Amino acid sequence: MLKTTFEIDIVRASSSKINEVDFENLSFGNTFTDHMLVCDFKEGSWQKPIIKPYEPFLIDPSAKVFHYGQAIFEGMKAYKDEYDDVWLFRPDENLGRFNKSAVRMAMPEITESIFIDGLKTVLDLERNWVKKGLGNTLYIRPFMIAIGSGVIAQPSTQYRFMIILSPARSYYSGEVKVIIAEHYSRAANGGIGAAKAAGNYSAQFYPTKLANEKGYQQIIWTDDATHTKLEEAGTMNVFFRINNTLYTAPTSERILDGITRKSLIDLAKREGINVEVRSVLVAELIEAAKNGSLKEIFGAGTAAVVSPIVAFAYQDVEYQLPKIENSIALQLKEKLTKIQYKLAEDTFGWTVKV
Repeated sequence: MLKTTFEIDIVRASSSKINEVDFENLSFGNTFTDHMLVCDFKEGSWQKPIIKPYEPFLIDPSAKVFHYGQAIFEGMKAYKDEYDDVWLFRPDENLGRFNKSAVRMAMPEITESIFIDGLKTVLDLERNWVKKGLGNTLYIRPFMIAIGSGVIAQPSTQYRFMIILSPARSYYSGEVKVIIAEHYSRAANGGIGAAKAAGNYSAQFYPTKLANEKGYQQIIWTDDATHTKLEEAGTMNVFFRINNTLYTAPTSERILDGITRKSLIDLAKREGINVEVRSVLVAELIEAAKNGSLKEIFGAGTAAVVSPIVAFAYQDVEYQLPKIENSIALQLKEKLTKIQYKLAEDTFGWTVKV
């Protein structure tokens, strides 16, 4: 891991907008804190990071991010415990995945000091934006874009890394129904599906729009070659509970290595829940739905942590999930969030104090 040490310049905002924010009625991802971190890459190296007031910035119309899509990001959260301490959850995993994405997109890897130390510094400055209470978080969006100018089709030589912060409440998405994809794919072998690249998400918008028009909120994506293997749900990893075993697809070139996913797997194993990481077939899921052995389907990701799915459709047939009291999804969500908010012992060493 790159560990070059940088000092960080801080330019404080002349005033804070925190008192203008209604923290009880936040729309996810639309409100941002007073400051952001900015660090540019040019002439082959990262420059000195700066924390400055959150504001728009100018960029050349020929910047390669607009024309060739060199853009990657991460999604993280900060939590405040009952003692007013602020905590991160597995930030080393986010850093590692960010750099894997950078390599795949022919972008420079970020140093640990800019990513982790920069994040801790800006969080310390904005700690009043992290509110106490289960469900209150500060959503963290580190990202990198190509800012080098010119429309020739080649990687940029200049990049901008930034961290912006957005206060968030519990992410309630209501009842989620999904369609199993028969034609569209989220990613293909040899592609960029395992990278958190911006283009992966825009490519999902159209098929998801078609699903929305049919009354479904998301899509369970299938493999690009045969459309027989279940892979992800919307922008989340997906788990299936058949009888009392949890199944989830293995990570691959097509499937994102979700940090919530791997945390839930470790938690489930600790709790004695049987977990199998293997491909689940569409035919297998439908058979389980018909014979009553399919108990739960749920998505796993940073924003919602766990998102239970109440029904799925395939080839115009809808299958309802049973309403059960002993939901493994909700049990795991509770155990994970208690660790994140320091309400339960972190036996895994996942939490990092700011």
